[in-house]
Amino acid sequence: MNNSPITRTVRQALILDLLEQNLVSSQMQLSELLKEKGVEITQGTLSRDLDELGAKKVRPENGRAFYAVGSVEETTVPISVGTREKLRKMLDDLLVSSDYSGNIAVLRTPPGAAAFLASFIDRVGMDEVVGTIAGDDTVFVLARDPMSGRELAAMLSNR
Repeated sequence: MNNSPITRTVRQALILDLLEQNLVSSQMQLSELLKEKGVEITQGTLSRDLDELGAKKVRPENGRAFYAVGSVEETTVPISVGTREKLRKMLDDLLVSSDYSGNIAVLRTPPGAAAFLASFIDRVGMDEVVGTIAGDDTVFVLARDPMSGRELAAMLSNR
């Protein structure tokens, strides 16, 4: 990452990525991993980010505790007004542009943020969405019939 300030949403996407790729046992360890990526963060901000992401410390019976987001049993987030608002906020923060083809909406994000956005769209469990595929800065969102990619892109981009 460069030294320009990053948005909270992009920072949280990086935190999720680090938690998925590493067994992080402390906020200090996570802070060091972020620093290696060029992100300086205070302990208070890191605590708030972990709380907002729903990260919990998991203690396996025969192992060291580590941070995890969600669980195997919790594959979807109940759809509520709050969840829709959080998705809208995330899209407002992360969506650079949108396009479509057939029954696929194509969402562009800043580099490194696509997986975070796709994961949240999948966990929200929208009836209009079959699923997502994410690269570094692009998300393909498959629309459920009879919705078209054009309609889904318009809905997600709030046009």
